[in-house]
Amino acid sequence: MATSNLIRVSSPSYSTSSPNHAPFKRVGTHNGSFHCDEALGCFMIRLTDKFSNSEIIRTRDPKVLEGLDAVLDVGGVYDPNHDRYDHHQKGFEEVFGHGFNTKLSSAGLVYKHFGKEIIAKELQLGEDHPDVHRLFLAIYKSFMEAIDAIDNGINQFDTDKPPKYVNNTHISSRVGRLNLDWTDPDQSPEKENEAFQRAMALAGSEFLESVRFHARSWLPARSIVMECIAERFDIDPSGEIMVLKRFCPWKLHLFELEAELKVEPLIKYVLYGSLRYILIVIMTQDERGKQWRVQAVAVSPDSFESRKPLPAQWRGLRDDELSKETRISGCVFVHMSGFIGGNQTYEGALVMARAALKM
Repeated sequence: MATSNLIRVSSPSYSTSSPNHAPFKRVGTHNGSFHCDEALGCFMIRLTDKFSNSEIIRTRDPKVLEGLDAVLDVGGVYDPNHDRYDHHQKGFEEVFGHGFNTKLSSAGLVYKHFGKEIIAKELQLGEDHPDVHRLFLAIYKSFMEAIDAIDNGINQFDTDKPPKYVNNTHISSRVGRLNLDWTDPDQSPEKENEAFQRAMALAGSEFLESVRFHARSWLPARSIVMECIAERFDIDPSGEIMVLKRFCPWKLHLFELEAELKVEPLIKYVLYGSLRYILIVIMTQDERGKQWRVQAVAVSPDSFESRKPLPAQWRGLRDDELSKETRISGCVFVHMSGFIGGNQTYEGALVMARAALKM
């Protein structure tokens, strides 16, 4: 993406384009201090066919904005038919939909209207493919919604109490720190525009990393967890024990799929091999000798409390002492909180999970 050359249009406006290629379109946003939403929005819109290789014009001049092909985060108009994507005007209440109710920022508006196209290109699939739709929703939930909420001043938690700690490591905060420092003697528009370029690059690179992670890792993991949920009654008649066919990031998928599939009863324990390459479907007897984990499922994705922690009398014990207490051979450990334990074999881990269900 050609963003390495700054061309003064009219002070204090600026544009990004390549001197070797005439831009097809011109996309406007405001100058001055910037936020993550317009930096990311400008990056994303240039990934589309319609605005590929576009100039980014930074200005608040209404006459300049009026003549541009698209305008983000300035102008006081939301009109996708004319590619106007501001969210500051009175009466604006646009949300992403699909169960999400956070008011959109300019980045969220661009994603709502162009996200499927961007994802489809990355996956090399049609925009109507089910996997494109799944990623469209998942990336909004895990990446985009926080940017919308922070830009619109929406608290993460409904509470009057102050947070227990400060988090200034999120993408919106890091983009904000790229603005010119008040101690910098050079506060020129050119310096400001260079900073905005860096903001676009930072926000855009993390967005693309999120898209690629979801395509490469999230989507295959979801399929694995779905298959394992379907087979849970083959593991134990209770249906409350799930075994991963292959180790993968499973926790968020489990919660989402339980709700989506209306799973009853909820799964209490997940078993997986401590070596990630173990494939249960092709496991030999020798491979069954690898250590296995029994993990208690949390009550929610962001909670440290388990639905049914491993029994209190097992916690903190190890090896022979644990095996003696449980009357199960091959025990390795149980964590002090009861959220996870281990056994030397798959069979032993399964016995631990079954015994814990009854206690």
